[in-house]
Amino acid sequence: MIMAFRQRLAKPLLYTIGATSVGGGVLYYTYRPRNIPGSDSAVVPPFGADGHFIPPRFPKIKSRLEQIADLKRSGGSQGSISVPQNEDDVYDLLVIGAGATGAGVALDAATRGLKVAVVERDDFSSGTSSKSTKLVHGGVRYLEKAVWELDYNQYALVKEALRERKYFLDTAPHLSSWLPIMLPLDKWWKAPYYWAGTKAYDFLAGSEGIETSYFLTRSKALDAFPMLKKDNLVGALVYYDGAHNDSRMNVSLAMTAALYGGTVVNHLEVTGLEKDANGKLCGATVRDLIDEKDGKTSKEFKIRAKGVINATGPFCDSIRKMDDEAVKEIVAPSSGVHVILPGYYSPQKMGLIDPKTSDGRVIFFLPWQGNTIAGTTDSPTKISYNPVASEEEIDWILSEIRRYLAPDINVRRGDVLAAWSGIRPLVKDPNAKNTESLVRNHLINISPSGLLTCAGGKWTTYRQMAEECVDEAISEFGLKTKPVRDAPDVSGTQLHDDGAHLNGTCQTHQVKLVGAHGFSKTLFINLIQHFGLETDVAKHLTENYGDRAWTVASLSSPTEQRFPVRGEKISPLYPFVDGEIRYAVRHEYAQTAVDVLARRTRLAFLNAQAALEAAPKVIDIMAGELGWSNKRKEVEWTDTVKFLESMGLPKSKLTATRKQVESGKLEFKDSVEYKMYSRHDQPGDELETDLKFGGKGGLKSGAAAEK
Repeated sequence: MIMAFRQRLAKPLLYTIGATSVGGGVLYYTYRPRNIPGSDSAVVPPFGADGHFIPPRFPKIKSRLEQIADLKRSGGSQGSISVPQNEDDVYDLLVIGAGATGAGVALDAATRGLKVAVVERDDFSSGTSSKSTKLVHGGVRYLEKAVWELDYNQYALVKEALRERKYFLDTAPHLSSWLPIMLPLDKWWKAPYYWAGTKAYDFLAGSEGIETSYFLTRSKALDAFPMLKKDNLVGALVYYDGAHNDSRMNVSLAMTAALYGGTVVNHLEVTGLEKDANGKLCGATVRDLIDEKDGKTSKEFKIRAKGVINATGPFCDSIRKMDDEAVKEIVAPSSGVHVILPGYYSPQKMGLIDPKTSDGRVIFFLPWQGNTIAGTTDSPTKISYNPVASEEEIDWILSEIRRYLAPDINVRRGDVLAAWSGIRPLVKDPNAKNTESLVRNHLINISPSGLLTCAGGKWTTYRQMAEECVDEAISEFGLKTKPVRDAPDVSGTQLHDDGAHLNGTCQTHQVKLVGAHGFSKTLFINLIQHFGLETDVAKHLTENYGDRAWTVASLSSPTEQRFPVRGEKISPLYPFVDGEIRYAVRHEYAQTAVDVLARRTRLAFLNAQAALEAAPKVIDIMAGELGWSNKRKEVEWTDTVKFLESMGLPKSKLTATRKQVESGKLEFKDSVEYKMYSRHDQPGDELETDLKFGGKGGLKSGAAAEK
């Protein structure tokens, strides 16, 4: 009797224990402690015994001219003088292209003890790398394809990207952050479908995960994203991915590579490839394009290297044809257009994804740098420098946005503050049987002469691409890595160890970038208290420069006001200050006004007209730093206006003179252009209900008003 009772009791008890264990495990997995990048205390420079502030002493990188001298030395020349070649001056690797891939390769090679140089025809991230959707993501839509198509390769790509997402956020916490992204639901049956998908995404991330996804009721969804259309909305799912500042990330990669001993030079064009007697590549011929801007003759010189890597993105076929004119092209260029809208179009801390647009594509709608970014398109295009977004593509994005926003929000063409087109380098494998099929991720190809081409991929997996590329280069060119004995104190404090063991193996998953070591989410408070910066400026500096914000703030001009004490804004609409221009020139190799407006600050990407208005001040400060002549300043003005066309600057502004801009008297050429580009209507001075109080003449006296 007792045994039977125990047996009847045992099963329910076991089920209860099992269910409790599973439930507890799920709860722990969902709410487990996470190491949030940037959550550590700020590294505040110490105060001396007398109570005075001691500025941080960050390590310096070589100047651009010193870097060029090193390049010339490798080819056996110093200036115009030929010198005997020293094998110690020959580079292990010469990387052509300093976008995300090229800069990532340079950092990987430098931290493995290799002698590496990277040259860029324009500027760091001047091409595709600056025109991304600004996401650091595993690819939730690729996971859906992996499940429905039973495609293991898609699954592996998502798994790899989620791992790389964690490394990205850890090594650059000041330039990247978590971002919740909402997926609105218009049918109840979609809730379990997408819930299962987002939970699978969380589970696949495992220990690399950030926050877990969750469901929002209709009212909660509208509270979190008030701009949403209420019709047919039944709720929403929210999942997490990362967001970042792509150009500043690219610049930081290049500068970190330079700190670790890499030779990094922008505005240096490769004009030819050098081969030895056996037909193997042994370097390249280059010329300095900045000399031409200064009205000087740019003389070519040679760079010698044991291996050459082609990391020029959509332009990689042009380098491949320098090696072999008969080679088949591998790039299938695709245009990705994004538009920038005012910040009031989205909450500051919540993005939105439309997984099924009217034509089956995916579109993101995300907060970025105080504004809202929307995109992207995906259509075949031709390769060109600074492509311009077409009105057709801009209109398509705006029409898709209207489908999700409340009808009382008038989505207008005039609200587009900037629009740009990036060329995504989709690639075909030249060794595949079907040479028209595109590779899923990235491609590494080696020509008979030894040109190693690395193309394709995305920002999230740049580090993995670079690691594979350097691994292949070491094998192909017979290179030997070595421990980095004299690693720089990147933190400037001698107190911070990022955990990287520079023993000759790949350590870029732990090497923190410039600015990361002393960054904290509360660092901006210390900047306000010490320098008297405005809150939005202090936050902006810490979130874009990390601990180097101390240097940027110190380079900012006094305002001669009670508050803020420092930091003259280059545009009244944004928190960019004059100290950033000086820092960009002195510490980040900025050589042109576009370098500053587009890629050191992001003003050109945020607001093309505001960038035009800020250009005179940027040019004048850079002229003082670099000793520009009046003629060079005119060249900079012309080049800047031309570039801003690719950022969506209205056509009537393309002929604007500096004098017109400084006078503030730039008008739209006609009513059609006003309607297209203006951000507001042309209201009367007063509302109709107030006209009885005085009309256009203003408020009248009581006696007059009574008439």
